Amino acid sequence: MSADSASERRARGRPRAWGDTTEQNKVKSLDRALVILERLSQMGGATLSDLAEDLKQSPATVYRVLFTFEARGMVDFDPVAQTWHIGAGAFHIGSRFLRRTSLVERARPFLRALMQDTEETANLGVMRDGQVLFLSQVETHHNIRAFFPPGAMSPMHASGIGKALLAQLPDKEVASIIRTHKLPRFTDETLITAEALANDLHDTKQRGFAFDKEEKNPGMRCIAAPVFDMHSEPIAGMSISGPSARIPDSRIDALATSVKAAAADLTKALGGVLP
Repeated sequence: MSADSASERRARGRPRAWGDTTEQNKVKSLDRALVILERLSQMGGATLSDLAEDLKQSPATVYRVLFTFEARGMVDFDPVAQTWHIGAGAFHIGSRFLRRTSLVERARPFLRALMQDTEETANLGVMRDGQVLFLSQVETHHNIRAFFPPGAMSPMHASGIGKALLAQLPDKEVASIIRTHKLPRFTDETLITAEALANDLHDTKQRGFAFDKEEKNPGMRCIAAPVFDMHSEPIAGMSISGPSARIPDSRIDALATSVKAAAADLTKALGGVLP
């Protein structure tokens, strides 16, 4: 292939100056609109005034953006409650991302087997922008169970998968995540100091699994292990979650063995290498 044809092929996906990441290459109005959409998804629904106040933008501006998104099915309006919510259009786009990600496809049978082995909900998550992004879940048949819908985000320091991944990262990267996202408290068990988190991550790496003992939600526990790529770098985490009554201290080692085995099996299926 000639240099000219290679250059032409690259140009179809990116302009000649694609390496220029300055503000001039941003469509500012689009960027502001996407900020509104992202914040609405994080709030789980909001009135126009609450969303505008939260974003410190005028209600008129926020309304025009929501109205435009509504026409595309990206948001919905509830006329009774007078609230705006993420719409089916946004879900469809997110679903296409999941279909593109072979990790989710390959992980499904391993998640299903893990749920059947432990009888607890099995989860798959990755790190995105210093947080855990849940990609897939196989729910237990028990009435009381954990629920992390695909697309849900969770703080790294208060998540089994988050801590399993943090334990594999260099100290500088962990410190950077803490500076950006802080260590907010969710329960009395949340690790809210860098020292406490560092000690927990040290133990996590030594034993090969992370343990979330009601650190995000009271009464819920989680056991997680990392999944690795061909370079032995962490690319995802697998976990089981359930009520503390079904995950007592006496079962942790046995359940952790199942979780680690499932994560190792997925690693091998992806062509990854365990450290």
